[in-house]
Amino acid sequence: MVKALVRCPWPKDDPLMVAYHDTEWGVPVRDDRKHFEFLVLDGFQAGLSWALVLHKREGFRKAFAGFDPPRVARFTPVRVERLLLDPGIVRNRQKVEATVWNARAFLRVQAEFGSFDRYIWRFVGGRMKVNRHRTPAELPATSPESEAMAKDLRTRGFSFCGSTICYAYMQAAGMVNDHLTSCFRHAPLSALGKRMKGAGR
Repeated sequence: MVKALVRCPWPKDDPLMVAYHDTEWGVPVRDDRKHFEFLVLDGFQAGLSWALVLHKREGFRKAFAGFDPPRVARFTPVRVERLLLDPGIVRNRQKVEATVWNARAFLRVQAEFGSFDRYIWRFVGGRMKVNRHRTPAELPATSPESEAMAKDLRTRGFSFCGSTICYAYMQAAGMVNDHLTSCFRHAPLSALGKRMKGAGR
């Protein structure tokens, strides 16, 4: 008899959430376009559920040019107005406009640091922070690292990047391993984190 996998409880029985948990959440991101994708999606998550945003992910991908920062940075007010009519995304004006502003800020960071990846991993010293939480109640909503990240992003012109959003982004991008210790993903991701050699510093 095959033993069932034990995973974090938050995906519940949603197949899309389960697939995201099992294959993406907590895996270290090193690609700038993927960084931008998670920044966009986590920004839209503010005040909403991650399940809602995840189920609209392909709509967001289509609306925001495959999460390509240079293309999104060139979006015009007319393009923004069109997006606000798109049922495939969350039609929130502040968040849509912030995505365009953030794309422009993202390009400035790339120009300064060589890549967004090099910039963002500095907040955890270039290595995954491995936590050992046993229950969902132990999971934090913020951390000193997410506070520092949020503060610095705001000084660089980013919006919808408060500490809670930044921490959710850190979890998604594998900067922190917040899988519960009982979850089958905790151990392999922790091992992966230990093999990282201060990348991004």
